[in-house]
Amino acid sequence: MSKARIIWSCVGVGITAALLVAAVVWGYEMTPTAAPCASLEYIIEDRAERLYLAESELTQLLRAEDLYPVGKAQDVVSLHRIETTVRKHPMVRTAECYITPRNEVKVRLTQRVPLLRVQTALETYFIDTDRRVMPVRASVKDSVLLVTGNVGVQMASKSLADFAEWLQDNEYWQPRVHHVSVATPQMVYLYLHHSPRIVMGNMRGYDSKLAKLRTFQEYGQEAVKDKNYIEYDLRFKGQVIGRF
Repeated sequence: MSKARIIWSCVGVGITAALLVAAVVWGYEMTPTAAPCASLEYIIEDRAERLYLAESELTQLLRAEDLYPVGKAQDVVSLHRIETTVRKHPMVRTAECYITPRNEVKVRLTQRVPLLRVQTALETYFIDTDRRVMPVRASVKDSVLLVTGNVGVQMASKSLADFAEWLQDNEYWQPRVHHVSVATPQMVYLYLHHSPRIVMGNMRGYDSKLAKLRTFQEYGQEAVKDKNYIEYDLRFKGQVIGRF
């Protein structure tokens, strides 16, 4: 064999070996790890403010869908399906699932926050801050605006939820309003602590209606202080009508 042929043979063997090593390394990097998941932790970010659920409830959901990851190889664990399943819990708002370099599965979640409570003759439920129906359970002890009477989900999640949000940020009216009673969408009443009830009519312009009443209470009520009113009617523009 000539010297040139020997050199090219050696080069060919070297290239082949290099390609085999690269293929093995590339294949190792691209193959999902089969290491088993060592543990599962739920991180409830708003635990200090509220705790509406037990971690065992989340585990039960995962086991029911055969998604409990501990002991399973990572390449058969679906993080997306775990997130989706945890979000099915009625108290969960958001969920994010990931695996740490130590093979620990973490589920980071937040809980739903009630905005108002609706109580009708047929049902009781919350409307949360995302304007969705939220079930009532004993663990939810938040003090929120109560709405009673003939009210549907659409009204509760729109005009009444708008009012509840506004009320939370109003230092004057928030401690005064006890609850809202709905006879019809066009006849809504506010009940105050130790004060006459308020006839709102519909909920359009609730902020200007209540501003009008506050002005009357602060500057005009002294002239009629001996009147024992049972209600203030705010339905008419520029007027506060007291009834006794």
